Formats: sequence, structure tokens, C-alpha cells
Amino acid sequence: MYAEFYGLAAPPFQLTPDARFFFESTVHRQAMAYLVYGLHHAEGFIVITGEVGAGKTILVDNLLSTIDQTNFVTTRIVTTQLAGDDLLHLVAGGFGIAKEGLTKGALLQRITDFVLAQHRNRRRVLLIVDEAQNLSFEALEELRMLSNIVIDKTMGLQSFLLGQPQFRTILGSPRLEQLRQRVTAAYHLGPLNEAETRDYVEHRLRRAKWKGDPQLNDDCFPLIYRHTGGVPRQINTLCSRLLLFGFLEELHELSGSAVEKVAHDLREELAVVTGEPSHGGSAAEPNGSSPAVSQVLERVSALEESVERHGRVIKRAIELATAYFQNERP
Repeated sequence: MYAEFYGLAAPPFQLTPDARFFFESTVHRQAMAYLVYGLHHAEGFIVITGEVGAGKTILVDNLLSTIDQTNFVTTRIVTTQLAGDDLLHLVAGGFGIAKEGLTKGALLQRITDFVLAQHRNRRRVLLIVDEAQNLSFEALEELRMLSNIVIDKTMGLQSFLLGQPQFRTILGSPRLEQLRQRVTAAYHLGPLNEAETRDYVEHRLRRAKWKGDPQLNDDCFPLIYRHTGGVPRQINTLCSRLLLFGFLEELHELSGSAVEKVAHDLREELAVVTGEPSHGGSAAEPNGSSPAVSQVLERVSALEESVERHGRVIKRAIELATAYFQNERP
């Protein structure tokens, strides 16, 4: 809705990773160098860790967008708590390998045959494992065993392991010594700094064909950084809601006060969802009501405001749709 209002070609702050919007910050540039290095050497495991929303997935998507896909066979799996055998079935399914009714040994042989067949066709096999911190030690050991598929002195199957920060602790376990020895590149993806946060916001707007509408005043950017900590996904969430706010209020200039308003709304909505107060309470309220009653009233008020806001969104959407179809009518 706001994209059309501001003349944007696409929503610039959608949460779904899209390599077209990849922003090469200092940390992302360094991480890309590690990925390219590991891919070039065609062996071992490449490990990328970072906080939730740091940009691990879009980083790998950007790498894959730069390579000749005809030379690679790639699959991505997102893991939960999997046993070793379950992981093998997930890997086989990702590569389209028939797996029904097979024993573990037969399944390993079928995966090996698949990798060898791709090598004969001059194609490399890449496995991308997202949320790797959820893998059990047994599942990680199965991944290590898959790295034993060696063709012409190089590994036939290369794995990218993407995980949250705790994955580094997991890899430090004595039980994973052999896997650690096969890690050829590892990088921890940190947040953006304040200057890069501004560059990131403006980069994504430009990618969406932004022509200066809305204008974001200079006082917006320090506040965006303060409220998001420089984490890309949190920046996307805040900025998307900021543009929605501007659309609802029909604003073509956004200031720091608008950022504060949107950030406050997001905190209130989160408090309603989680049941946690958005700020500290006191022993008693001025009107004599208990903190629990006061918190309930605050949440009800936040819900009412949220309902009103969504009603305004729907109203504006109807207005835009009506205007569009009237213009299209012959």
C-alpha cells in the first residue's frame, strides 16, 4: 500500500530475504570474502554465525546469485531438532534423491552415487544448512561423514552451516573435533554501525526506485539505529512500519518524532503479544489501582489503538483500489 503511495517499485523493507536488496556493509563484505574463499577451495565446511536477523541467509543468497548455476547443484535445508538418520533423509529429499524404505547404509550410498554422477557432469554439489544450531551431535556427525565423499582428491559435497551465535559453542565441543578440522572458513556476522545503518536504509530505498519521497530527516537515522541496534531485520521491521505510518498520515516528510512514535507502537504491540509490560511498573498507581490492573488497561488501550490503525489501513487500501479501478474504466 505505502509503496504505491510513495511511488516505489517494490516494498523496500520486506522481511523475506531478497538478494536484490543485499547491502555490502563492512561485516557483510568480510563475510562474503570468507564465503568466496571457501567456495573457491571447494572443500570442507563454511560456517557463518550471527544474531537472528543479522543477514546470514541473504548473504548466502547473494553469493549464489553471483555464480554460474549450471556448474552447481544446490539445496537448502532448515533444521529443527533432527536425529542423524532424519538429517540424511532431509538432505536426500532436498537433492531429489528417492529415499523411501531405504536403510541408512543404502541411503548413504544413494547420496554418494548422486554426488559422483554430478561430478561426472562437471557440477559441484552444495548443501546449505540453515539454523544449524538446532542440529544434534549425531546429525552433525552425519554431515561430517558426507564430507568423506572425495573425488579426485577434493570433497564431492561442500556444506555451508548458518547458525545463531550459540552454534560456535556447539562447535567447540570435544565431540566435534573431527568436524572442526574440516572447517575451511568461519565468520561471525555482527550488526551494522550507526553510519552503515543510514546507508542500509537509503540503499534499500534506492533499490525500490526511491526518488526522495518520503524525505527522511537527518534526525531519523540515529533513532533508527538506537531502536534496532543495527540488526538488519529489526531495521526492516521499524522502517516498514515507519513508511506505513507516513502513508496513513499522508506524510511526505518523516522526522525523528515519527520514528519514536512507531518504535513505541511496536513495543506496545510486542508487550500485548508476550504479556510483558513495555516499561517498568510501580508498587501502586496514582489512582490507587494495582500494577496488574494498570497493565491490563494499558494492553487494552494498545489493542484498541492497533485495531484503529489497522482499520485506517483497510480504509486507505479501499480508497486506493477504488481510485485505481475508476482510472482503468474505459
